[in-house]
Amino acid sequence: MPDRPYHMLPMNALISFEAAARHVSFKTAARELNVTPAAVSHQIKALEQDLNRALFERHHRGVSLTETGAYLLIALQRGLEGIHEAMEQLRVQASQSAVTIRATTAVSSLWLTPRLSQFWRRYGHISVSQIVSDTDQYLPDCDISIHYGDSTQEDGPYHPLFKDTIMALCSPDFAAQHRIESIEDFAQIPLIHLDAPDSCWIDWSEWLKHLGYCGPLKMAHGVNNYIIALQAAQDGIGAVLGWENLTHDYLKNQRLVQLCPQTLTSAQDFYVKLHNQSSNKAALVFNWLTTSA
Repeated sequence: MPDRPYHMLPMNALISFEAAARHVSFKTAARELNVTPAAVSHQIKALEQDLNRALFERHHRGVSLTETGAYLLIALQRGLEGIHEAMEQLRVQASQSAVTIRATTAVSSLWLTPRLSQFWRRYGHISVSQIVSDTDQYLPDCDISIHYGDSTQEDGPYHPLFKDTIMALCSPDFAAQHRIESIEDFAQIPLIHLDAPDSCWIDWSEWLKHLGYCGPLKMAHGVNNYIIALQAAQDGIGAVLGWENLTHDYLKNQRLVQLCPQTLTSAQDFYVKLHNQSSNKAALVFNWLTTSA
């Protein structure tokens, strides 16, 4: 007999045979499979022709397995047991696997992690792990991701979290030493610049341009990590642009204060995207994030 590709195996015939062999009855197998006894008989005949072997001995009042039929039944049952064990292992792995969330260092530290502590109080049985990356590359092993950008360009499920208010922040001592009477005064004070080429965050030049100043600026410190930029501002090195939803605790505890009353609303959104649509746990975490923003 020529080799038959796996997808060409007579699966319906094997299913009919297994049920008939297990019950030693075409009629009982037909009831189990919700088909007619004639359909079961037809499938088994097709299988016998394919194997060129008799699987049943037909009697006036029923059937019995041949030696070949018994051999095939044992092989099928072993195969089904292996499939069952594999499926059980996959179910256990799925129940134990963590929901992965990708976020930048700033979003992870300042926004996501504090909220996850609240999430675990309610859903302690769901494990969540973070993939922290400051590059906006696609990560296929990520269930959920959080971005800043134009959310309308996304395909698949996503939800805007918030538009943020951007303000000039500094330490209380720095604010006392550097009075801002007009936007032009920013040209005279040291500024902390965030150099993050993979992000589309607003920088000092853009922020001041929106407020009416396009002149030269004084750089005090350049960093590529927002957490370090905030620490530098706390240390009095210079002023930093603060995103209100990310720096809420800094403002609340007065580790940082507003240097001037002018603010700018971000043009784009912080938003969350669901990648793994087949996971109920990922969907639960995604929905929870959208309501906790």
